[in-house]
Amino acid sequence: MSSTKTISTLIVEDSALMRILLSDILKSDPDIELIGTAKNGKEGVEKARLLQPDVIISDMIMPDYDGVYLVENIMKEIPTPVILLSSLEKNDGLVFDALQKGAFDFLDKPKDDITNSIKAKDYPLTALVKVAAESKIKKIEVKENKNSHAFHGTAAYAAIVIGASTGGPGAIENLLKQLPNNLILPVIIAQHMPDSFIHSFAKRLDELTELMVKVAESGEEIRPGYIYLAPGHSNMRLRKNPHTGGVVVHFTDKVYTEFNNPSIDCLMESAAEVYGDRMIGLILTGMGKDGTEGLKKVKAKGGVTIAQDKDTSVVYGMPKSAFDAGATDILVPLNQMGGYLVSCL
Repeated sequence: MSSTKTISTLIVEDSALMRILLSDILKSDPDIELIGTAKNGKEGVEKARLLQPDVIISDMIMPDYDGVYLVENIMKEIPTPVILLSSLEKNDGLVFDALQKGAFDFLDKPKDDITNSIKAKDYPLTALVKVAAESKIKKIEVKENKNSHAFHGTAAYAAIVIGASTGGPGAIENLLKQLPNNLILPVIIAQHMPDSFIHSFAKRLDELTELMVKVAESGEEIRPGYIYLAPGHSNMRLRKNPHTGGVVVHFTDKVYTEFNNPSIDCLMESAAEVYGDRMIGLILTGMGKDGTEGLKKVKAKGGVTIAQDKDTSVVYGMPKSAFDAGATDILVPLNQMGGYLVSCL
């Protein structure tokens, strides 16, 4: 960020202690300015209307008017990037409602005793505020596909492997809505997200689509028509079962440079080894470069490589990195992604 223009922020949080803690985090960065605080979603909307902040940081659970209320009304009146803070212990799926209504991203709430780690800049709030300030608010309308598709014989590909980060939960929901309910190959997803949220996300997706959605487990065999989410406790790899010829899930402690638990590169590279030219690799919206090396491997093995286009990405970071590296065959808008994937089959 240029030092001439600071990012104005608004904190919406019912706990006075947490407001102080968050204020200290934001004030530790000279590029960020705190211009106001509010105690619940309703007051947050009123303050946002008055102060016009660049970015809003909001608690998820608040009395009377929560984070979902705030996001819904902010997006209607004054579209502004909203970063949600949600305690892992209190995660009840509401955060995904807010993301679907247009929230930018979410973080696990800082603990009251992390003052030392804040000084060490371990907590990623300021970095996320800067990315949010540069992003565009996106509300992508997709045509929901409730129909079966006439698949003739064997599909041309054996698996679709997807990587996503910031903006990914909403993008994945939208993409799954576009897929036919009788998809005949597996979809395997690595979404950057804390482990306990991944289980809630899988449950939400399972209710959204007629396809079976689950968190992948060590040793299980990948089955057609299932959607698997990589868990967040380690990095997920795929390998061939020498006895059955099937593809099996296992986990590794290997550390990946761009992102860990779950690493998109880890999943993509192993999938490329297993499926060769019979896989489709797809990178959706997200910060950073995770997935670029993995997509390169998919391309080298003869698989199809796709990235979400700039106009529909919440953060055009990972797709841009893959595109700039020559790892993608094509950039596709999110609202056309389902149709494109089916056409490949």
